[in-house]
Amino acid sequence: MKNIIIGTAGHIDHGKTTLIRAITGRETDRLVEEKERGITIELGFTYFDLPSGRRAGIIDVPGHEKFIKNMLAGVIGMDIVVLVIAADEGVMPQTKEHLDILNMLGIKKGVVALNKADMVDEEWMELVIEDVRDSLEDTFLEDSPIISVSSIDKTGINELVSIIDDMTEIVEQRDVNETPRLPVDRVFTMTGFGTIVTGTLIEGTVSVGDEVEIYPKGLTSKIRSIQVHGQSNTTAYAGQRVAVNLAGLKKKQIDRGNVISTVGAMKSTMMLDVKITLLKHSTRIIENRTRVRLYIGSSEVMCRVVLIDRETLTPGESCFAQLRLEEEISAKRKDKFIIRFYSPMTTIGGGVVLEANPPKRKRFDDSVIKELHLKEKGDDDEVIEKIIKEKSTEFPSIKKIATLTAIKEDKINSIISKLESNGKILTFRLINDIHVIHVDYYIYLKEAITNYLNTYHEENPLKMGILKEELRSKFLRNIKSNVFDKFISNITSEKLIKLTNDKLSLLNFEVKYSDKQKEIKEEISKYYLENEFSPDKRDQIIDSLRFNKNETNKVFDAMIDGEELIKIKEDIYIHRAAYNKALNKLFEYSSKNETIALSDFRDILNTSRKYAMYLLEYFDEKKITKRKGDFRIIVASNNKIL
Repeated sequence: MKNIIIGTAGHIDHGKTTLIRAITGRETDRLVEEKERGITIELGFTYFDLPSGRRAGIIDVPGHEKFIKNMLAGVIGMDIVVLVIAADEGVMPQTKEHLDILNMLGIKKGVVALNKADMVDEEWMELVIEDVRDSLEDTFLEDSPIISVSSIDKTGINELVSIIDDMTEIVEQRDVNETPRLPVDRVFTMTGFGTIVTGTLIEGTVSVGDEVEIYPKGLTSKIRSIQVHGQSNTTAYAGQRVAVNLAGLKKKQIDRGNVISTVGAMKSTMMLDVKITLLKHSTRIIENRTRVRLYIGSSEVMCRVVLIDRETLTPGESCFAQLRLEEEISAKRKDKFIIRFYSPMTTIGGGVVLEANPPKRKRFDDSVIKELHLKEKGDDDEVIEKIIKEKSTEFPSIKKIATLTAIKEDKINSIISKLESNGKILTFRLINDIHVIHVDYYIYLKEAITNYLNTYHEENPLKMGILKEELRSKFLRNIKSNVFDKFISNITSEKLIKLTNDKLSLLNFEVKYSDKQKEIKEEISKYYLENEFSPDKRDQIIDSLRFNKNETNKVFDAMIDGEELIKIKEDIYIHRAAYNKALNKLFEYSSKNETIALSDFRDILNTSRKYAMYLLEYFDEKKITKRKGDFRIIVASNNKIL
């Protein structure tokens, strides 16, 4: 069943609360001060059953200008608004301000209730109706019904309720499949229950037992119980007024303006990219870095307006801006907001969020302006593609994108599949998540890496390539090694580069020795083959050869790189042929013996105890042997070793 929230609006003392009492039989003023003063200060909540059988929640808002911030905390969840105007006074300042706010927030359905009809004659009522019609021009209520009612004798109440019921048929259903968001508008404690928060669930569903997070505070809790319209429920749905009992949290830990959502589903922010509009009858302008009060969801924060595409925003105009906040909040693209001048506090405009987690923007940057145009006009597919393009250096995961956008992972996955099919992005699939980059960034990376390798080969003709980790550090230090491995696998499959012994090189690159270098290489090989299992240290060997030391070191490094020489101890190397020979002797011995002692291995190789020990310790390190007391157990088989 469709869930409906009906809200009131209007000037102080125009009878909003008494009208609700006439409709529902319930009192929404709950504070002692409200009852003593006869004015609504805080938000009031109740419900009633419409003739169609739907149960609608009702939000009663304060009408006094001093309590506009309280009114704004309740407006976010309204589907239908009853603008209450006293027939004996007509349109008043808060009538206009409330109407401006409702209009800016994109409320689409409403009805005007001309209250206190019993206090005026028919001629006066006609004049008031005409004046109201003029005031409603260019607003969402300009074609709405205007009903004369009296909360005292209850005339017109049935007609008003009938009109509201008809409107519920065409109210857009809120999305119960989205990530749940419950902006908190009230926090209190109840004996035997603990901390309870209330608000209008604007998206998704929440259920008893759900793990939730309180944004932007980062606190986590579990939903202990739920009430909807005063009745216990196991699940609440978007469009319902909800009271949630949170386990393990105290009242002082949660504030009005916080958002209850799934753990890890949102990201707190200190900046918002927005399209902002200044009211056409505003008495103020907005200059760059003007300080204002921002009202979004149920939160109120101070911020500065950084104008992106102009120096000044004048009444009736709209522009792109970045709001630099003084406190963290959590929001989502397409959220509507209101701005008020901070002193004196007057409503001056509002707008819509284009990006809830943007980088710091440069003013008058054509690429930024173009991007914001896209985010204003684009659908979710285009926006997700743009976010991927912006975040490609991080190879963002599906989870990360879902958090940045507050869109459910299922929907993100669907968009990702579509973008991948259209050749816009590339995906790298791991066990627990999928990482993505834009194809433009992939093309850039391939070109940058191949150019870098080409230069590297020119400068290092004797090196087989660059270590994989070194390349990651240079180009993709922001991504995890397992994601980088997937990326490298992708490039190697395209026959652009090759991976050999953890080194990356261009596909057709081969180490090429000059004639002189070949001569040096032959001498080094000759020495190591003649001194198989008892070579000198590297420096001693290089000193004994008759070649230039610098050139000899280069060749020596190339032989290590190509694994012709194997380092078994600091400065001690043996030739690959000698290494394989030692392994074969070890395996031959193991075919007749379960263990081998150091002295046995020394005798087999006809070498010193020192070199036999070096080799066995190296075999231990490579998991070929395992030391057990004075013996080694051979744990690898011959067919597993090169």
